[in-house]
Amino acid sequence: MSNKLRHARIRLLAVLSMLLSVGAGGTLAYADGGSESYNYSFWGDTVPAPAAYEATVSIAGEGAGAGPFKDPSDLHVTPDGRIYVLDSGNNRIVVLNRQFKEVETIDAFDNGGSEDAFLNPQGLFVTEQGQILVADTGNKRVVHLDQNRKLVKIVDSPESELLQADFDFQPVRVVVDKAQRLYVMAVGVFDGFMEFNANGEFTTFIGANRVRVDPVELFWKRFSTRAQRSRMVMFTPTEFTNMDINEEGFIYATNGDAWGDTIKKLNAQGNDILRRTGYFSPRGEVRYTNEEGPSRLVDIDVADSEIYSVLDAKRGRIYTYNGDGHFMYVFGGLGNRLGEFNTPVAIERVRDDFLVLDKALGEITVFRTTEYGRTLNEAVRAYYRGDEEKAFELFQKTINMNANLEFAYAGIGKALLRQGDYAEAMKYFKRSMDQANYSKAFLLYRKEVLREYFPSIMTGIVVLLVVAFAWRKYRKAKGGKRNVSVEQRVV
Repeated sequence: MSNKLRHARIRLLAVLSMLLSVGAGGTLAYADGGSESYNYSFWGDTVPAPAAYEATVSIAGEGAGAGPFKDPSDLHVTPDGRIYVLDSGNNRIVVLNRQFKEVETIDAFDNGGSEDAFLNPQGLFVTEQGQILVADTGNKRVVHLDQNRKLVKIVDSPESELLQADFDFQPVRVVVDKAQRLYVMAVGVFDGFMEFNANGEFTTFIGANRVRVDPVELFWKRFSTRAQRSRMVMFTPTEFTNMDINEEGFIYATNGDAWGDTIKKLNAQGNDILRRTGYFSPRGEVRYTNEEGPSRLVDIDVADSEIYSVLDAKRGRIYTYNGDGHFMYVFGGLGNRLGEFNTPVAIERVRDDFLVLDKALGEITVFRTTEYGRTLNEAVRAYYRGDEEKAFELFQKTINMNANLEFAYAGIGKALLRQGDYAEAMKYFKRSMDQANYSKAFLLYRKEVLREYFPSIMTGIVVLLVVAFAWRKYRKAKGGKRNVSVEQRVV
């Protein structure tokens, strides 16, 4: 049986295990408690895990010295630690320092000699140089300000043969790459993100979601009248819900496809290159009740070393994955306690800490790492850098704190694999159910054993051949003498 078929069988068994957990009421078991920390085993079971993050404080606009936030919708953190809050209901941007105190408020800018302002802005992006791009939704435009808050350009009313004549441009999210290309998520656009060049000219769409066809709906459409078909659901791609961009220019995006790939990593051509080699495809919650349904991801944040986190608005939880798609940890929830939310809309990192913006409450909750969270983050980073010894040490420390984190065993196995300790790597890959890497380690171990013992084996074979040849000659010679002796006695 090939490795692919073996791996497919194991995945099928995992899915069947989840289906068998369906109770009489037709629901799947799931982790209880909004703030509970857990992991998923290879078989899809929720297993307890130490908390990776703990809420320390919530900051409202009044506490920051900026007055109450009203329906804030987005935030952004720059490398120097400044926090930009898009206070949508107040049509302004509030800039906070590392101590969460207001240092600047941007509510207007000069536009050709006249004062201009935002109207219900929904998206915000700040470059490393401090330039600001705002998805000014109410004014149907993207506003680009430089680091001195001077207007660079306004992108509005894009024209192209790719757009309908009556296209209504309502941007809600925006990011920019190092080549100054703008990528905009707009209301009602199903063809992907809108790409604009450095001059603000629309060029193309990238990363359109695939159309998901309901076979039952398709069947009935074939037998329906034109009037009935017009009332049925149209088979159109799903819209994206948010995006972020990393230092290499790859766009990480979330979308509303409840049953497809809800997280994507898009290259310059718009192709999805996200690695999904974890036990389950990254998508937020894995086990849930049928009434509750799958996660509704509304934001994504990309850190260094290909670590990324997504926000599930339905549950108020933040899920984090490594670059291979392994689930690292979860925190948050809905409720009234510190660390729980009413309407979470945005997440950002300040180094290893997390900020979560609550639209309804108008406040930011700060989460700081625990020892377990810091150790796991550093283990993943060490492996990403290729520092096998450090990764081995940190992953060992991680599983000492959480023996249920099965992918950490795979991390140790990969570190051992890189170090050439194939036999020991096989043990850890077996523990983590990593069939592909186990097979790789086994082949390398077999080659190593053959290389080590090949001279001895060949020497043994040669000796056996020589002995067999000598024995055959001896038996032949002895048989000849016996025949001569018999003939002499007969004569």
